[in-house]
Amino acid sequence: MTPVTPDRTTSDRWALITGATAGIGAAFATRLASDGWHLVLVARDSARLADQAAELTGWHGVQTEIVSADLSTDDGCAAVERRLADGPPVELLVNNAGISLNKPFLRSTVEDETRLLRLNVQAVLRLTLAALATMTERRSGAVINVSSVAGFGAVMPGSTYSASKAWVTNFSESVGQSARPFGVRVMALCPGYTRTEFHQRAGIDMSKTPDWMWLDATDVVDEALRDLRKGKLVSVPSWKYKLAVAGMRHAPRRLLEVVSRDTRGRIGRDRR
Repeated sequence: MTPVTPDRTTSDRWALITGATAGIGAAFATRLASDGWHLVLVARDSARLADQAAELTGWHGVQTEIVSADLSTDDGCAAVERRLADGPPVELLVNNAGISLNKPFLRSTVEDETRLLRLNVQAVLRLTLAALATMTERRSGAVINVSSVAGFGAVMPGSTYSASKAWVTNFSESVGQSARPFGVRVMALCPGYTRTEFHQRAGIDMSKTPDWMWLDATDVVDEALRDLRKGKLVSVPSWKYKLAVAGMRHAPRRLLEVVSRDTRGRIGRDRR
């Protein structure tokens, strides 16, 4: 963990963001820094973290700490848990780190699927629990767990990503209800397709996805923070994805099977 000396002090609020160097995580970091939050930035690439921390401090004068950690490992989770327990209190935790796999389950491996579950599910569980231990004691704080609209239905044939995100959403809703009496908010953020490095890193070809389906990460973060202030347990940015979620929740299962299309599912069918 490396502190970066700020140019000025703007507030005493600290936020911890996982998967902070790209996409929605980076958008959260920029927005919170501009609002005067001090930041703990978590990702695997220490050099990229250091550059990001220096840039945010230079532009916004906030304090930054970096934690280089692979959250699919016990050691990586433990490093972040230690920061949540010690040091300046973290008022906002954003669990953003996550992965998808560019392969159907029938052609996957135990190692790959376990890594997905450890990062998308177990890390969220562990860090949320660690954060709530101090937040509920202080009667103050919030957790945003980045999920996905994919978690509302089996819309990616052959993929286990949507199942992991279904867990994140259900978990966040349940824990959010139990934390609310302590003055602590927990919310699942469920965006649709968002322009980030996420699909590129997974090797998933999204070139045929229509432009109108894409969201901007900055807009996703803005709506998430508005919904958090409103006390929502689940945030679905953009009216088009609100409609999509309503459809997935109420459409007949057979209809969902017909309209669902995903690269990983096609790979599975083509190779049989």
